[in-house]
Amino acid sequence: MTKTMDKETLLKAVLASDELPTLPTVASKLISLTSKEDTTLADIADLVSQDMALSTRILKVSNSSFYSFQQKIGSIKQAVSILGTNAVRSLVLSFSFLSIKGGKNESRFNFEKFWERSLASAVAAKLILEKVKGADTEEIFISGLLQNLGELIFARTFTDEYEKVLEAIEKKESDSISAEEKHFGANHSLVGYEVAKSWGFPDVLLLPILYHHEPAAYTGQDLKIKMTNKAVYLSDILISILFSDQPEEYHKQFRKEAKALLGLTPEDIESILTELHSKVEEAGKYFDLKIKNSKSVQEILQEANIRLSLINLDYDQMNKQLIQAKIALENLTKELEAKNRVLDNLANLDGLTGIYNHRYFQNILDQEISRSLRHTSQISLLLIDIDHFKKFNDTYGHQTGDFVLKEFSRILQENIRKYDTLARYGGEEFVIVLPETAAEDALVVAEKLRAAIDSAALTDNRETYHVTASFGMACTKPSVEDNFVKSGFISRADEALYEAKEKGRNRVVAYTPKKKWYSF
Repeated sequence: MTKTMDKETLLKAVLASDELPTLPTVASKLISLTSKEDTTLADIADLVSQDMALSTRILKVSNSSFYSFQQKIGSIKQAVSILGTNAVRSLVLSFSFLSIKGGKNESRFNFEKFWERSLASAVAAKLILEKVKGADTEEIFISGLLQNLGELIFARTFTDEYEKVLEAIEKKESDSISAEEKHFGANHSLVGYEVAKSWGFPDVLLLPILYHHEPAAYTGQDLKIKMTNKAVYLSDILISILFSDQPEEYHKQFRKEAKALLGLTPEDIESILTELHSKVEEAGKYFDLKIKNSKSVQEILQEANIRLSLINLDYDQMNKQLIQAKIALENLTKELEAKNRVLDNLANLDGLTGIYNHRYFQNILDQEISRSLRHTSQISLLLIDIDHFKKFNDTYGHQTGDFVLKEFSRILQENIRKYDTLARYGGEEFVIVLPETAAEDALVVAEKLRAAIDSAALTDNRETYHVTASFGMACTKPSVEDNFVKSGFISRADEALYEAKEKGRNRVVAYTPKKKWYSF
């Protein structure tokens, strides 16, 4: 190849190259299938299910903390239904591209390092866009992953010439964009865009590849694409903190531009910086990419500051530094002990709603039953289920569903006593432990909560929603019951809840030993 080759000739040569990577069959068919308006979820599920290995990987990720769904996803059909078409397409493409290795020709281009950095960029882009309220995050992962696709294509199709580009970058004679344009007449953004276009990628995946180094150059009006371009651009800056020898400069740039481009708050930025390295390591496990133990952003910046501070220090100064470091280490130990106590408490909280989780509920119920036995007092239990919540989720989407779960929890928490315990039982079910509470009083509490939910207007930035709930109540005095067991107590409340739903929902039903149901 010569330096005088124009862009059109270059692109023709790339697309005609025997070394150009090809998409696996399922990925290629999925791109075509999702471009058709009459495609159904069943069509997509049937296609993906044809590849058992790919299906297994998708289910593995679907049931991981990558998505943090409460219910277990047991089939591709269910995954498509819950995750959505775009998210499944992104997962299929992610697994497909992460399997691409080097070509026939030897090269100094490190394919393993390339995918390690690309995966980190994908995680970073996802973390960033999730902080933007109302942003569509379904396909941000694949956009972050493929932003530098053109580098891979250069390394595969023009191996020898790309060696010169890599050499110029290593010697710090030029940045990657300038070096590519000097040697090829075009940069990797354009090449990656054109190749992905030849594969039939939709604009929402194409344009972030083209504009990831310059999001302001995109003049279209599609808000999703605008947001994606900015998040992918910021992810590249963020990842440079992990992979460059000037982490402080990229750290400053990221903080400044994250605020300017997406309006991220200092708290948002700190959260992203804190979570990044652990999320990258997790993603490596999900996507079968071995990533060595990485350092956190804080550690990298700390080491950079130490290297800077050690320049020109004499012996006495270094001695003082060591003493100060020992004092700082002792302070850090105390701080870690305090944080560990906080983490112990967080282990008892539900990640979405902030109320207690199922594990804590079981423990506190054991304690309250023991206390009830000692004091020969009564204890009541309320099991609560949001009516028709699955239909609500299908209508408004999971993000709105999560919003409702949070608001629902808040209303319950605000209307119970400080010594009552509210917990998320699972999915859209909640439980309240009412210590030293007789059946009549528990019913008053339940009816108060039911009415509060029924009258509440749950308003986000777009709409106002209304839900109702069914309540099952059980009351017991463990000290006078023969063969009392906790599981039986919970089952009574569950039976009452089932009866409330059978009788039409949005009501309170109390369990009685004689199987008589009292409905309110």
